[in-house]
Amino acid sequence: MSALEWLAAAAVMTAFFWVPYVLERMATLGVLGSMRPVGPEDEARQALWAQRAKRAHYNGVENLAIFATLVLVAHAMGKGDDPSILLASQVYFWARLVHFPAGAFGWTGVRTMAFLAGFGAQVAVGVRIFCCS
Repeated sequence: MSALEWLAAAAVMTAFFWVPYVLERMATLGVLGSMRPVGPEDEARQALWAQRAKRAHYNGVENLAIFATLVLVAHAMGKGDDPSILLASQVYFWARLVHFPAGAFGWTGVRTMAFLAGFGAQVAVGVRIFCCS
């Protein structure tokens, strides 16, 4: 797979991170209850893992915006086939795949290491864009 395919896979994966916590919300509030605006009292009724999953999903979306921008810029500059960008794209995908459940289940050490691996992938692509011809 190319760096762009790994990026697309990361985007698709991130797009599905909402499913577990929304299903839990439906189980807690009912299907109709989950369709109305969610207030603080509803948030408090959700399981802690679902609250953490929602935060992990938001973190994934925030980081995907940065990583996708970097990979697309590298590709536009003609550096998309660079092996270091391919490796960074693979690392980013797997790091985010680990980060989401680690965040949801409160595995703070694993979550932090996965976050740092994903951030390292962002830095690697940024370095490749700015520091190498």
